[in-house]
Amino acid sequence: MSRATPVGVTTFERAAKTLDLPWPFTGREDELDVIRRSVAAGRPGIVVTAPAGRGKTRLAAEAVRGLGCTRVTGTPDARRIPFAAFAHLLPEAVTLHRAVQLLAGVRLLLVDDAHLLDDDSAALVHQLAVHGRTRLLVVAVDDGPVPAAVSRLWTGELLPRLPLEPLPAEETGRLMEAGAGGPLEPLTANRLYALCRGDLRLLRDLLGALRDGGLLPREPESDVRSWRGPVPLTPTLRERAAAVLDRAVPEDRDTLDRLAFAEPLAPHMDTLDLAALERLEGDGLVSVAEDGGVRLVHPLHGPALRSAAGRLRTARLVGATDRCAAALDAEQAALARRIEDVDVRDAAGPVGEWLVHEGRRVPAGYAAVRARLGRLRGELRDAAAWAREGLRGAPGDPACRAELALAGDRSGEAPVPRAPVGSDALGLYEAVRRGVPEQAAGPLSRLPGAGAAVLARHAHAAVRGDGPALDLVARELEGRGLLLFAAEASAQAAGAHRDPRAARGARTRAVELSRRCQGARTPALSGLVLGELTDRQRQIVTLAATGMTNRQIAEKLTLSVRTVGNHLYSAYTRLGASDRAALPCLVDPLELPQARTA
Repeated sequence: MSRATPVGVTTFERAAKTLDLPWPFTGREDELDVIRRSVAAGRPGIVVTAPAGRGKTRLAAEAVRGLGCTRVTGTPDARRIPFAAFAHLLPEAVTLHRAVQLLAGVRLLLVDDAHLLDDDSAALVHQLAVHGRTRLLVVAVDDGPVPAAVSRLWTGELLPRLPLEPLPAEETGRLMEAGAGGPLEPLTANRLYALCRGDLRLLRDLLGALRDGGLLPREPESDVRSWRGPVPLTPTLRERAAAVLDRAVPEDRDTLDRLAFAEPLAPHMDTLDLAALERLEGDGLVSVAEDGGVRLVHPLHGPALRSAAGRLRTARLVGATDRCAAALDAEQAALARRIEDVDVRDAAGPVGEWLVHEGRRVPAGYAAVRARLGRLRGELRDAAAWAREGLRGAPGDPACRAELALAGDRSGEAPVPRAPVGSDALGLYEAVRRGVPEQAAGPLSRLPGAGAAVLARHAHAAVRGDGPALDLVARELEGRGLLLFAAEASAQAAGAHRDPRAARGARTRAVELSRRCQGARTPALSGLVLGELTDRQRQIVTLAATGMTNRQIAEKLTLSVRTVGNHLYSAYTRLGASDRAALPCLVDPLELPQARTA
């Protein structure tokens, strides 16, 4: 292997495995700031760890963009070659001590895939950290073996470590839209997010295969794209599912295939090879419930095994779908009980989701329950998607039509007439959300159940204008999975608190909760959202929401057109809006006529 003596500092070159355009860099602003501060002059550097595919390399690339940076990369094929990662920087024959001397002039060193370094390269990185003259940005996995010299960087407290959490669903959604060439139908986006579990490389691979294979058609009369059917067996998927696809023991592979084709149901362990189950459980590939039901642990493994099976094996193993009807009825009943108990946290529906993913018809009754569940959880886009799913097979179903309208109402997209107040807890609770809690406080107090009691406490606290009590209710509602209701209670608390500090805290919690509610726009939240703006921004946004142009606003307020544009851009950032078309949904409708005549 030829080696080159280093001359000065090399420049950073973009790695081939980083996310190529049109994938944007998104959702890592806080981590990016931490890394940049850690590799600034006078700092020792930092180690970034995460499972494969989570975007470590892309984050590192952004962190050193524009900086003079030397780069080395570990590779699996060169782990037995001394100083292989530094081959382009060091002469062929060199000792560790001499290598440290030769690299003394490097001020910033990016070490990518440090878990794949040969022992000598790992020792060299460790010594550079010990000497402290070179700032280090080290990237490694945290779900596999790492050379001891690398792991001692953080266990020995030479460098701080930043473990990367999965990219949040909202930020991942932006990547999905870029990769798909447009917005994705919510159930499709949820499926991709669940399959990839934060693995952005796998996400890019799957979206590319779906797009290239024509498997992301547009929905009728919409630009939204949807995916139904099998998972394409891409190279990255094969790599990620190697633990099950490459299982060498025939009994193990047969058991895995039987579990894959039994999905969404869980076979009983007595019907499977117990010795194989023990091995698979020991390797963390299957889980056994207390009732004896067995499932594959990773949501990717079942689809991968089904995609890899040939026609004959598929024909032999398929058959679980015949038993889905009873399982779906049981699942619907269980979800309906969660709604009745006003407790929708961790409410799973694997059978219904499997039917949707496979492109099978979902009964309207089940779809309406899922839509209502999503609406109560604040998942408004999901709620609308489930309602539309039910309407595919039953276009006139009244429950699905009502849920679709209510989801649109909560999103500020399509206001619907107020339904009469019902006698159940959630029906009575609508009066609290409409701002007339005195109509519901007494009736709610007389209903049985812990869920009704929480709603009653919200009503009484709202009647009293009791900020601390509203804070407590908001936490209880959040604990029950009712995020939209919790956001509204926190917003009410922000207006009820007399202590400015407590009011700011309630507002912050309300904003955080509302942002998890997929664009919810309700009366209780409209003023809250605009409350994040300065007085001037609020004034300009309200005028823009009436349809006024930047020039018209500038003339009205005696400002320059550029100043108006800058204020609107800042407001878009704070409100999470993409352009002025979203502004009417963010402004209280009662304010708009005043703005037009102001």
